[in-house]
Amino acid sequence: MIDPIRGGQRPRPTETVRSARRRRLGGIAAATLLVGGCSGGADNTRDASAEPPPNIASVQMTAPLDHLHGLHVATRWTVLAGTHTGLYAIDPSGQTVRVGESDDDLMGLAGVALTDTLYSSGHPGPSSSAPNPLGLNESADGGRTWHNRSLAGEVDFHALASDGALLVGFDGIDGLRVSTDGGTNWTAGASVPVASLAIAADGVWAVTPDGLQRSVDAAASFAVVADAPDLVIISAGADGSLWGIDSGGTAWRSDLARSWQRVAAVGEVEALAAADYERAYAATSRVLHTLG
Repeated sequence: MIDPIRGGQRPRPTETVRSARRRRLGGIAAATLLVGGCSGGADNTRDASAEPPPNIASVQMTAPLDHLHGLHVATRWTVLAGTHTGLYAIDPSGQTVRVGESDDDLMGLAGVALTDTLYSSGHPGPSSSAPNPLGLNESADGGRTWHNRSLAGEVDFHALASDGALLVGFDGIDGLRVSTDGGTNWTAGASVPVASLAIAADGVWAVTPDGLQRSVDAAASFAVVADAPDLVIISAGADGSLWGIDSGGTAWRSDLARSWQRVAAVGEVEALAAADYERAYAATSRVLHTLG
């Protein structure tokens, strides 16, 4: 049985990013590479004595996952992982347990942090007769059961984000699509390639070839965020905080004032999910990192 993972005490922020060098990623594929395989980006050369402590705990998974595509923090702090062969829960010991019966390839996975509301996209698994691609599927019970909301046979979302009211996805071809009714109806958003999405109270955040960008008009348009770390993946917590991993494998978090704090060196990761300002999770197919 998956045990709850409890949050810790919030460390006091010790460093603010005053200047982060922005580089242009060599295409959206470069932004989605494993973090450990990238180079360049924000200036991470610092005085070691000024660094915050390594707020990270890592555990090896008892059974490696198959092509990890996304993470979500559900109720009771359960960490859920979307993979090439379905959804899995990862407990604090590293044990992985299949959730539900679906073996779909979950290329896109998103949810409302600390809830059991999940959205996914991708391709049908061997046991499925659903159209390919899947379009948008929804689960209200933490991934135990799914139903299609829309776009079956039309769209494979590789990046998704939701705050419970707004749902934004990158369709991999034309740009962003936006829904305000849980994914039943969609309108066109900005024509921008996106590697990772997050939605907070102050806008929609996107990792793009031009760096971290923010939209204040529900993903209709975006502007580059100055003085942000060179993030390649981003996630929003339930309290409006943001977490990200930069191109050098360092984890960052941002409070509601959008002051960025360096948290820990993580290295190679494939997915990230924020719970709140105090806690986030990053993972490869073999290791789960608890951050904060």
